[in-house]
Amino acid sequence: MSDTVVPFADSGYASTGFLIWGGALVFLMIPGLGFFYSGMSRSKNALSMIMITMLALAVVMVQWTCFGFSLAFSETGSPFIGDCAHCGLKNVDARALPLTAPTVPSIVFSFYQMMFACITPAIIFGGPAERFRLLPATIFVLIWTTIVYDPVAYWTWSARGWLKNISCLETTALSSTPCGIGSLDFAGGGPVHVCSGFSALAFSIVLGRRRRGRNESFRPHNMTLVFLGTALLWFGWFGFNAGSAVTATPRAGMAAMVTTLATAAGALSWTFWDMIFSGNMSGLGFCSGAVAALVAITPAAGYVAPWAALVIGALAGVICNLGCRLKGFLGFDDALDAWGVHGVGGIVGNILTGFFAQKSIAALDGSVIPGGAMDGHWIQLGYQVAGTAAIAGYSFVVSYVVLRLIHLIPGLQLRPSDEYEQIGADIAEMGEIGYEIFNAPGQNDDGPKYSSPAPAPAVPQVSQFSYPNQHQHHQQQQLYPVNSPQSSSYYS
Repeated sequence: MSDTVVPFADSGYASTGFLIWGGALVFLMIPGLGFFYSGMSRSKNALSMIMITMLALAVVMVQWTCFGFSLAFSETGSPFIGDCAHCGLKNVDARALPLTAPTVPSIVFSFYQMMFACITPAIIFGGPAERFRLLPATIFVLIWTTIVYDPVAYWTWSARGWLKNISCLETTALSSTPCGIGSLDFAGGGPVHVCSGFSALAFSIVLGRRRRGRNESFRPHNMTLVFLGTALLWFGWFGFNAGSAVTATPRAGMAAMVTTLATAAGALSWTFWDMIFSGNMSGLGFCSGAVAALVAITPAAGYVAPWAALVIGALAGVICNLGCRLKGFLGFDDALDAWGVHGVGGIVGNILTGFFAQKSIAALDGSVIPGGAMDGHWIQLGYQVAGTAAIAGYSFVVSYVVLRLIHLIPGLQLRPSDEYEQIGADIAEMGEIGYEIFNAPGQNDDGPKYSSPAPAPAVPQVSQFSYPNQHQHHQQQQLYPVNSPQSSSYYS
């Protein structure tokens, strides 16, 4: 941006305050995600899952200030990546970004978008949960945010990004005014969810399956934390989606309404879909369905009507449920279903946005779009598919390569030793624990008791595997042969 001052147009600072609080709500989602992942993990890894989300928060804040914001949102870059016009937050102050966010000061817009950049790499660690080392994971966060998240955010949201202008790429030149007609993504279906989901898949494949003791199961250790995390995510998502309107307008209100309607529909559809097979009304299923629907409504939030949000949420609950089962057949260990929920949910949301988007909803804040298939603009579905495929492929391939290269650096091997993995990351990596259990009064009390790690069993050579009945979506698949006494479920 040039040194010419472009004043923001908001009168009375209403949208400035609105966006600051939107960013604060998104910040709250980050510890919420940590609690969500912590509860789904085994107790020996509970603390480390919270730790990695907070590490991602701190690392990305520094990166965003130094150069991340400029790479993702400068208005003088190429169609693929921004330049260094705002490195060190240069000229990011009371001036607006005239092509991107003309109604608020650029410093407020940068603060808000920084929270998106912070939570996105944290989502990834649901895939390789319970088997990554914290130091190389932290380095991965810094590299990944710079060469994966920032470019994809630029493609999708920056004024000159190629996905945002896919129908008129010639207008992305600096001598032109971008047309802004391309892939629709209101709040991050591509840059946040597809991107993190497919990066989680790459991380899971690179690390391989988790190890376990013979009598150890891969089940959530604390469903109370899972519910707490879900509630914080649901609450924070109002800032995530409604805040993406940038201005305090009726469109922001619509985005908030469709967000919570979709979430309710997804929580119910996943829960009752599970009941068909298991007969249980699972709390884990409810929470998983809620998050899946939140993911799917994210790209659509500022474009679809309330009735469409119910359809999107319900479909996301069922489709992501099925997506989580695929790992059992394809043989990868997406431990906490980061790919099954965020990757698959992001795809579902992006494509359904192309179908249900309406001009009348976008017009609630004066925006003009051609609409989706609902408005007869069927090519929008093509734009959505193209954008989703580009983001999924790019994030998977680059993440896979980066992980392989980090692993080659002495001292930065990605996975802990067998012994440390059996002990758990809380003690082995942090030297701390999430829970201390003491003897009852009158018994010998020598402090917390830790058991020595059990030897990892040999992996059975079988062709089919099945999930245990409870908490099936977040468990390791390669545990017991189908029809063995330890297993039998509707997944087989």
